[in-house]
Amino acid sequence: MASRLPAEIWTEEIICPVCLDFFTDPVSLGCGHNFCRSCVTRSCEKQEINCCAVCQETFPEKNLRASWALASLAEKARKLSLNPTQTESKLHCDKHREELKLFCESDKKLLCVVCSHGQEHRGHSFLPIEEAADIFKVRIPLKKDYI
Repeated sequence: MASRLPAEIWTEEIICPVCLDFFTDPVSLGCGHNFCRSCVTRSCEKQEINCCAVCQETFPEKNLRASWALASLAEKARKLSLNPTQTESKLHCDKHREELKLFCESDKKLLCVVCSHGQEHRGHSFLPIEEAADIFKVRIPLKKDYI
């Protein structure tokens, strides 16, 4: 299995669930969820009862706590030019957190180097992921012609 990189995982923590952008003047609600102050304010203006957009727990509008730590992280992410909606192109092994670099020809799976040395893949043949991709780029159009 493949998973996302740590940078992609932590950027999810600094994205407002309403506007889907990095937090701007983030605030925490009593339930623990975080939002941009402007997103909460707009939401409060539209609703009779103020409730969290994530869990629907009600809250008094005056109970918004500024979250300076989230503000700092969001600002650092902006300076790093991270894109909150961009997904990382390189996949990583769920088990070992290593980059998937090999294609197991026996199981037709992408593997990390650690997995390739394990008992489950002993005696299997592997290709570098780039080489396997090149082979399949040639094979797919040929198979398509047979259909």
